[in-house]
Amino acid sequence: MKRLAGRIILLWGWRRALVAFLAGALAVLAQAPYDFFAVCFVSFPLLVWLLDGATGEASDGWFRHLRPAFAVGWWFGFGYFLAGLWWIGSALLVEADSFAWALPFAVVGIPLALAFFYGFATAVARLLWSNDIGRIAALAFGFGLAEWLRDFLFTGFPWNAVGYAAMPVPLLMQSVSVTGMVGINALAVFVFALPALLAARRHIRLGGALAAVLVAAHVGFGYVRLAAKVEPATRAIDVRIVQPAVDLSEKWDPSVPDRIFATLMGLSAKAPETGHAKPQLILWPETSVPFFFAERPDALTALGEMLGDGQTLIAGVVREEGGSAEDADRRYYNSVVAIDDKGQIADAVDKVHLVPFGEYLPFADLLGRLGLKQLVAGPTTYAAGNERHPIALPGGIRVLPFICYEVIFPDLVAVDATSAELIVNVTNDAWFGDTPGPYQHFRQAQIRAVENGVPLLRAANNGISAVVDPRGHILDALAIDARGAIDVHVPISNRAIVSSSQRRINGLMIMLLFALAAFTMNVRQRLRAN
Repeated sequence: MKRLAGRIILLWGWRRALVAFLAGALAVLAQAPYDFFAVCFVSFPLLVWLLDGATGEASDGWFRHLRPAFAVGWWFGFGYFLAGLWWIGSALLVEADSFAWALPFAVVGIPLALAFFYGFATAVARLLWSNDIGRIAALAFGFGLAEWLRDFLFTGFPWNAVGYAAMPVPLLMQSVSVTGMVGINALAVFVFALPALLAARRHIRLGGALAAVLVAAHVGFGYVRLAAKVEPATRAIDVRIVQPAVDLSEKWDPSVPDRIFATLMGLSAKAPETGHAKPQLILWPETSVPFFFAERPDALTALGEMLGDGQTLIAGVVREEGGSAEDADRRYYNSVVAIDDKGQIADAVDKVHLVPFGEYLPFADLLGRLGLKQLVAGPTTYAAGNERHPIALPGGIRVLPFICYEVIFPDLVAVDATSAELIVNVTNDAWFGDTPGPYQHFRQAQIRAVENGVPLLRAANNGISAVVDPRGHILDALAIDARGAIDVHVPISNRAIVSSSQRRINGLMIMLLFALAAFTMNVRQRLRAN
């Protein structure tokens, strides 16, 4: 191990960049749908050894001194995000005649940009670097900080945060309900990087003890929580989730909306599955309704006739607001609407966090003059909603809707005990086909249920549609590209172990403890050197 570490430390130039790139790409195998988290015990020790050798001359100033470390992290991040996000390009091939030209910009450009976060992580870590276990703590702090910033900087895109690698199954998901993603990201990197100590043979016992304690706590807490007696449900709801599997090439084709609507209606109106009651809530995916309700009042009438007493439909729609279709002030929203058993729209919630370049064009005036336009989405550019609020169902149960990738943001999906009793996620992942993208998206939605201690209802156009309980178990699901509907009886009982604000504090405290440990080791090494 010492010989291997020595060779890695001495790498230079393109060889160092290549190993960093490959180490990052390898780490993606720890994410869904592969869930082979053991690879991180290879990728992160390699990163530690590369950083051991990434030294600059102190006399060159702090920027040049940290540049080699930043480069190592950047190449690691580029490999990680390129291997983990290549499937984004599939969305541009749906309308290849119009958008195939943008394929390299999406597939390569997004990883190029996101890699700066990991370059920042390794540069911060190198500031606190030492020759012992302190450098492992420094790396954990650097990545914890970078992943936290990735949650909100430049509109945010915390996809495939490192911490998800430590949570492939419900047993290993429970810790996030206490630490939040901020804490689990830092803890995961610390444990994954500890095998790097085997090369230097310093602090091996301490590192082994810490790894054993943290892994035991992670697994043990999961076991205790899953084994604990579930509180009797105070209420329950019968839900039907519809997955129409509509081909995107037909999604906005003006000749087929009636057929699409008929498919949705047929799946919604069928008799309940054996052993299930008539659903109280029916859930359709994002933008599933292929027309504007204002132009098709007959559709609302048909829905009112289809829905029985006390039933509610929550459907993804494109909602219009403003003047006539030719009016420049007319706005369109990616929304969900709640339709009651009389065929009336009882409530609506607009998407607040839009996808840049997908649902709107940032700096539209400037980029528009350059001939650029939004790359995917639908029939129009969307406006962002002002706020999100729960939808109250008959019987008083409240559901909080999140549209598409809104569900990947932990702080956005912070469901307080007084806010809602169900999380609803509607999406259309058909843009990405049967690639790792939909599986990664579902995993992140699954973790939101565990974090907040409430069930998750998820309707996706072509999958993965599912019902997830508050502990991360999948009660029922529809696979990718399956067409159908599932009926699930959903008990409502659990709540979050700690509040969302306390999770945030806990995560930041974990991150700062790593920073303090790294700083202490760094100072002690400097004092010894003098």
